[in-house]
Amino acid sequence: MRVVEFQFRRKIGTVRRILTAYIRYQHFGGLRRVRDRYLQLMQNCLTGSIYEDPPLKVLGNELFNAELREYGWDWPSKAHSMIGRKRMENLRALAGRVIFGGVPGDFIETGVWRGGACIFMRAILEAYGVRNRKVWLADSFAGLPQPNPAAYPADAGDMFHTYADLAVSIDEVKRNFEKYGLLDGQVIFLKGWFKDTLPEAPISRLAILRLDGDMYESTMDALRYLYDKLSLRGFVIVDDYRVVAGCREAVDDFRAARGIKDTIVEIDGVGIYWQKTAWW
Repeated sequence: MRVVEFQFRRKIGTVRRILTAYIRYQHFGGLRRVRDRYLQLMQNCLTGSIYEDPPLKVLGNELFNAELREYGWDWPSKAHSMIGRKRMENLRALAGRVIFGGVPGDFIETGVWRGGACIFMRAILEAYGVRNRKVWLADSFAGLPQPNPAAYPADAGDMFHTYADLAVSIDEVKRNFEKYGLLDGQVIFLKGWFKDTLPEAPISRLAILRLDGDMYESTMDALRYLYDKLSLRGFVIVDDYRVVAGCREAVDDFRAARGIKDTIVEIDGVGIYWQKTAWW
């Protein structure tokens, strides 16, 4: 009896070692490397770093500068994102945390430009085989609105609406998704001003709320209409918090009005994020 039991245990131990080795090296090990390389390649392509895409001349630079691109301090002439490598890495890290942490909800960006950050979010879902989340793109697809200083004094004198380079059509953004093979039913477009589209947007729950509307009005609209849909342990990411005064003021006003005490975490000296820990 003891011999049979010993042999059984030895066989179980052998099977366990085989399964452990398979899962560690054949499945998770190899797949993890492929995922990492795919997402790194996507990041480098989307930011233009891989082909050293020169910037638009509007900010005074004409040559590719790796440091500027890393921190998102220039506007690429061809690349599909201007948020830079560090904010891309932050987006990937937080997306991973909600996926593996089981935080329910979709991903959204309010203010998408050429769609790069949203393409990256869709690529992350693809890399991990996630089929039960969507990526929402909210944008006018016609540039930024003219400021309304009577209602939003913090936007007085704002000039973002005068930059033609910030107006990217919805068709162009869709083509950009198609170039990566990522335009499908998990990608949803909300076209129009935030005040018109976000209140009635058919979004039930969010796990990531990424704000890139620049202005006080745009930032406040996104928080006002979407924050209550953000799950507990979900993340708010604010792209231009440290460099656009109107954006920062809107975030500070909203947090103060709602009594939000969640710690603000710095990303790269420009963007910030916090994790939602309470419903109110």
